[in-house]
Amino acid sequence: MTDTELRKRRASWRACHRGTKELDILIGNFAGAKIEAMSNPELEHFEAFLDVSDNDLQSWLIAPRKTADDKFTDLVRAVRGFHGLTD
Repeated sequence: MTDTELRKRRASWRACHRGTKELDILIGNFAGAKIEAMSNPELEHFEAFLDVSDNDLQSWLIAPRKTADDKFTDLVRAVRGFHGLTD
């Protein structure tokens, strides 16, 4: 197993085990469908996204508001769009 494959497996596991069922579903299903196609820079960005607190992620994904530094706006939109959630 390559380093990238291992990182993808870890990120996928982390995405599915956030601590709340809502985030497990939203982020976990997104990861399950998209993580294999992620490039190394995209994977690194997704791993940083997974480091964000559950409270912030939940407020961005379920009751969207602008992210503090816009660093993760692309991922918030991608996850919400993947699930058919509109802004």
